[in-house]
Amino acid sequence: MKMKINLLSLCCFMLIAGSSCGQKSNDKKQEVTQNKAMVNQSNEGLSLATFGSGCFWCTEAVFLNVDGVVKVASGYSGGKVKNPTYKEVCSGLTGHAEVIQVTYDATKVSYDELLEIFWGTHDPTTLNKQGADEGTQYRSVVFYHNDEQKQLAEGYKKKLDESGAFSDPIVTEISPLTTFYVAEDYHQNYYNLNGSAPYCKFVIQPKLEKFKKVFKEKLKKS
Repeated sequence: MKMKINLLSLCCFMLIAGSSCGQKSNDKKQEVTQNKAMVNQSNEGLSLATFGSGCFWCTEAVFLNVDGVVKVASGYSGGKVKNPTYKEVCSGLTGHAEVIQVTYDATKVSYDELLEIFWGTHDPTTLNKQGADEGTQYRSVVFYHNDEQKQLAEGYKKKLDESGAFSDPIVTEISPLTTFYVAEDYHQNYYNLNGSAPYCKFVIQPKLEKFKKVFKEKLKKS
């Protein structure tokens, strides 16, 4: 697969990544469901991608608007504890990152294009930090599902560094996906279900609007 980098979009990343996730508002919902490890294979004809770029509420909202994306699930990967809870992951002691798992139609959107959106919608140069969110759970990470994804991610990262698209070196982790745990129910489709909440209005919505301007050619058709 030929690698293609849209530097114009990536040079605009500060418009989007500049919106800090900040301190998440207290969620009044007390529902907690036990997480289940997901089989890391997609349905026939569809592919999977797993990314971590800070707050998964924000990242989920972005990728749900990408043409060719069928489903986005928020969850946890990269840690050492089975079935971690949100509270445990937020402690930073489980080793997990907040991630999204994207189910997509590769005939409509390529993995390269997903990487472009991933690197263009957060700051991949800050170690274990996105805006006011700090800790290993907020690290920038690509969890690859196969050797092709590994090669594409590593190649894309190298070309970005060589291009000077970012003033500082990219610190994004590129690791094999072992287990993806789906987050609690109230984290799923968070922005669409809680759009009037202050966090959604003042943090996610501005970031989403900027994403739609920069990547308008990749949006789902209404």
